[in-house]
Amino acid sequence: MSSIFLSPPIQKIHNPLADYLSIELYVLRLDLIHAQINGNKWFKLKYNLLEAKQTQCSSLLTFGGPYSNHIFATAAAGRIFGFETIGVIRGEPTLPLNPTLRFAQEQGMKLLYCDRQTYRQRHTQEVQEEFKKQLQRSSSQTLNQTFIIPEGGGNLNGVRGCMEIMQDKQFFDIICLACGTATTLTGIALSTKSRTNLPTRIMGFPVLKGARFLEGEIDRFIRDYLNSELPTLVNYPASWQLIYDYHFGGYGKIDQQLIQFCHQFHQEHHIPLDYIYTGKMFYGVIDLLKQGFFSPSKILLIHTGGLQGNLGIEQKLAQKRDNDS
Repeated sequence: MSSIFLSPPIQKIHNPLADYLSIELYVLRLDLIHAQINGNKWFKLKYNLLEAKQTQCSSLLTFGGPYSNHIFATAAAGRIFGFETIGVIRGEPTLPLNPTLRFAQEQGMKLLYCDRQTYRQRHTQEVQEEFKKQLQRSSSQTLNQTFIIPEGGGNLNGVRGCMEIMQDKQFFDIICLACGTATTLTGIALSTKSRTNLPTRIMGFPVLKGARFLEGEIDRFIRDYLNSELPTLVNYPASWQLIYDYHFGGYGKIDQQLIQFCHQFHQEHHIPLDYIYTGKMFYGVIDLLKQGFFSPSKILLIHTGGLQGNLGIEQKLAQKRDNDS
């Protein structure tokens, strides 16, 4: 199943201030592993897809917002690996479809929409069974043929897949990544081996406003995974911390400063950044660098993909400019 994916390169970037402070900056380019199922999305989907195959499910039901990288990747994975896909989309249908949903539909994904109040209950069995019944009424699928993947691939299968991100990678003092569900951070914490007396520190940059609840989510993920029968790579998770100051107003919120930073970074280092996740984390790391936050160290920044979302955001910004003019 992994043969169609490229091994992600690690690219060194040069920043004059970092060089002066004896700080080495590297980027793990997960955005390059596949044209459509890239970044951390493949790792979070991998074992969910394998379980769906093993349980002889023929369709995948999952959840996401209208610009969701997860919806985009699941739709592509369904087409490639032979699953029917159903995406439950938060909010009302809007035509024409944005680039994310248009792509998902072109891959064969059936789109179901639900109001925000119902969407907040998407994790409950009652709501999930209702979506399954809607599916059964409108197709030949039966309830036991549908495999549910939570929003963002945020379950133990997702954690297990994300444990493979740092597999066989060189040692880094600090690993930085953006956080949404914190599934990726959990997987990396459960797979990062430290050298003697040199523990690796993981820094997560939540893209949500008011994201302190993620601390409890990470603790729960780690506890549930270690209590499961799934394979583990380390006996104790690596130390981690969350940096809450770079959400730019909340999930999906961006401003001109962030856009300008992403464009300038792309020009200087030839690495495109997405506005929702990786761009915010990169901005945070560079800002902390200017504040003298880091001591001499070797730092890895994980590019978790999601570049497809920029198309929809730029389209939305262009429409807003047209309406304002």
